[in-house]
Amino acid sequence: MARATHTKNASPAADVPARAPRALKPADYLKKILTARVYDVAIETELEPARTLSERIGNRVLLKREDNQPVFSFKLRGAYNKMAHLSGAQLKRGVICASAGNHAQGVALSAQRLGCRAVIVMPVTTPQVKIDAVRRLGGEVELHGDSYSDAYLHALELEKKQGLTFVHPFDDPDVIAGQGTIAMEILRQHQGPIDAVFCAIGGGGLISGVAAYIKAVRPEIQVIGVQMEDSDAMVRSVKAGKRVQLSDVGLFSDGTAVKIVGEETFRLARKLVDDYVVVDTDAVCAAIKDVFQDTRSILEPAGAMGVAAIKQYAEKHRSKGKTFVAITCGANMNFDRLRFVAERAEVGEEREALFAVTIPEERGSFLRFCELLGERSVTEFNYRISDERQAQIFVGVTTRNRGESKKLATAFKKQGFAALDLTHDELAKQHVRHMVGGRSELARDERLYRFIFPERPGALMKFLSCMPPGVNISLFHYRNQGADYGRILVGLQVPAGDTRAFHEFLDTLDYPRADETDNPVYRLFLR
Repeated sequence: MARATHTKNASPAADVPARAPRALKPADYLKKILTARVYDVAIETELEPARTLSERIGNRVLLKREDNQPVFSFKLRGAYNKMAHLSGAQLKRGVICASAGNHAQGVALSAQRLGCRAVIVMPVTTPQVKIDAVRRLGGEVELHGDSYSDAYLHALELEKKQGLTFVHPFDDPDVIAGQGTIAMEILRQHQGPIDAVFCAIGGGGLISGVAAYIKAVRPEIQVIGVQMEDSDAMVRSVKAGKRVQLSDVGLFSDGTAVKIVGEETFRLARKLVDDYVVVDTDAVCAAIKDVFQDTRSILEPAGAMGVAAIKQYAEKHRSKGKTFVAITCGANMNFDRLRFVAERAEVGEEREALFAVTIPEERGSFLRFCELLGERSVTEFNYRISDERQAQIFVGVTTRNRGESKKLATAFKKQGFAALDLTHDELAKQHVRHMVGGRSELARDERLYRFIFPERPGALMKFLSCMPPGVNISLFHYRNQGADYGRILVGLQVPAGDTRAFHEFLDTLDYPRADETDNPVYRLFLR
């Protein structure tokens, strides 16, 4: 079982009220899955090959596209199956649930179809896209707490006060059986060999249903659970032999941000799941990009966890020629989060390495450093003059293989450039890269320019090599944004006698530019 590298304080689960369902036998679950009522609202989703990813990792990767469900998530299967088994009296009184968003939409849609009231308690951290979707489906939204567990406790109180029926997002046999229909479809759609099916785990409903069906019908197929390193309650519980509650959970993958797994889901996972993989945020961002490249669809973090795990699992076990299935369980992505995903995807795939490099504060040293990079492209460069002898630069470089950042750092040092590898430094990736700069007493007579240049190999070198030898760079900011044109901000110190040569350089360069020396923002924060 893969070990989590991120630690959280854990405690027994005694402080969360138990809603223990009756433990069913494997034959009971098989029957419930085969007879589940899900297709009144759900569709049979595609089992789609990820051809580009498959070719890259040397294994066949199939995507079970639950992100294409009417509510963009698998959750409506279990919600509807549960509610379809309620009595008329229960439906008349209405239902309530606690959810980070996807189960909420499933309950709201099911209630709309069945003609009953639905109260949805959601954590305040739920993305607005999911809140809006629930309200559009007629759900009565109440925001409470920072995680699913907080919302769950509040929903239990409302259940008693208002006489509603609680629809659990995972710890209920009917819900588990509804999710198990996904496995039924997978095995019907691909009757050839399957080596493993990878399922994201929050509370455990999805993997419990999938494992219950697969182990009853095709026990040779491995079922592998996937958790975030900062929300790994199931992994910890299985290792401890009892349910363990996390004191807090990471919220990047809000769909799996569960502090404690269910009693029944823990029982089933402990018995039926073959292995677990723990993934981090960068790996999930890279997986979101992988799926987009193959399908032109954008998954939410929970939906991409299975893909991230397949890549990690295949590399660890050096698998070749295997067939792996990832359940892409959701696509309720907050659009504003895409900026973060794009920023971290290259690092997650280790196609970009980040460094803090010390170079001599002398003319030509930046050019010499860039020449050392060879054919590698600079993806980011941040620098502000601050010392008369040494310059500290923050630089991003494209890489070809995993682990290459260490080799690059060693190469820099051999050439006399002290370097610190920041590729896996969270502070550097999240904050410092955006904060390099500030005022400097050494930036006298500085002129500030914005340039736009074609984003192609050699464009940056052309800029540097054409610059008059007397001109000194005192500020430099560049970040590859994936567009056809790059943008750089440059501070230049031009000696009085070199003004003519400097203007000739600008004309020869022929890049669109703007003089920002008198910009008030520059004067407030950088001058």
